[in-house]
Amino acid sequence: MTHPDRPIKLGIIGAGFIGQLAHIANYAQIKDCEIVALAAGRPELRRKVAERYGINRTYSTHRELLKDPEVEAVVAVTARPGTGPVALDCLKAGKSLLTEKPMASTSEQAEKLIAAQPENRVYTVGYMRRYDAGVQKAKMILDELMRSKELGSVLYARVHCFAGDAYRKADGHIMTDEKKTTDWETWPIAPSWVPEDQKQEYHQYLNCYCHDINLARYLFGKTPAVSHVQFNNPGYKLAILDFGGHSALLETGCFPGREWDENIEIYFANGRLRIEMPPALLRNVPAKVELYKAADIQETRLPHSEWSWAFRRQAEAFIRDVREGRESLSSGKDSLEDIRLVETMWKMKLKVS
Repeated sequence: MTHPDRPIKLGIIGAGFIGQLAHIANYAQIKDCEIVALAAGRPELRRKVAERYGINRTYSTHRELLKDPEVEAVVAVTARPGTGPVALDCLKAGKSLLTEKPMASTSEQAEKLIAAQPENRVYTVGYMRRYDAGVQKAKMILDELMRSKELGSVLYARVHCFAGDAYRKADGHIMTDEKKTTDWETWPIAPSWVPEDQKQEYHQYLNCYCHDINLARYLFGKTPAVSHVQFNNPGYKLAILDFGGHSALLETGCFPGREWDENIEIYFANGRLRIEMPPALLRNVPAKVELYKAADIQETRLPHSEWSWAFRRQAEAFIRDVREGRESLSSGKDSLEDIRLVETMWKMKLKVS
């Protein structure tokens, strides 16, 4: 149980690039938590990261960390095939947990994790876009427009991600020459019904674009049906998501340029709401929101959001959720739906019943 008068005691599993820049650096600045333990397989990296952030106890394996009685909550940032097994160990150990997305590679794996979540513990999946100040501003605007019908009904939406340079030469993390080591098992990266020569493609699609599927579900407040897919072109993939009353075209691919290319456009009978996402590691720049109203007097508004970073806001929300014992905005139970949708898309592509 958390104590109301002291910081949440946090354990970190993983000290790689994303672990350091997107997670450890943020939690180290939150007054309401204290990083008391770090588990990482590379000895020199483990020591140097612990020294930088003042972490007193270090472990070579995540299982050792989970035996630490002071650790109340865990942030686990591991290589993707290890995310599920490590999460399962954390949940079985009775810890509140945040992992990176996706929570697993198959719905069967995800259901196993959800079943293991202890009562009165938080299980958060790191869909940091939901915590972006601009996205939350857009969600408030969208909810009000759908309630008031000021711009009429929603006609159509475009959910677009052609990626680009996500990291923008982010630096400041500690590196060593040590060979990467792991102490955890790995789970299959795709369902058994995906052909072997397409498993890596499935894995990459789920890893990259679950963000955009999850964000569309968050904005519209429901899980869509998949009505059509066009997945045969190696350069891009298209899927039509039916939200009941309107559809959304999910456009995904790879843009080789330096510009990050990810946005959502929602078209009404008399206007449009556009949300433009920043690169993931661009600090303190929220999503840009643009609202166009096509009335007798046409106008375009750019609602301002506070300068903030989605990863930092996600970290702050996780600590609050652990403190207050409330369900996460991006819970494991909710995140299962993203994997189910991707599985449906691939079954349609492969013509698997």
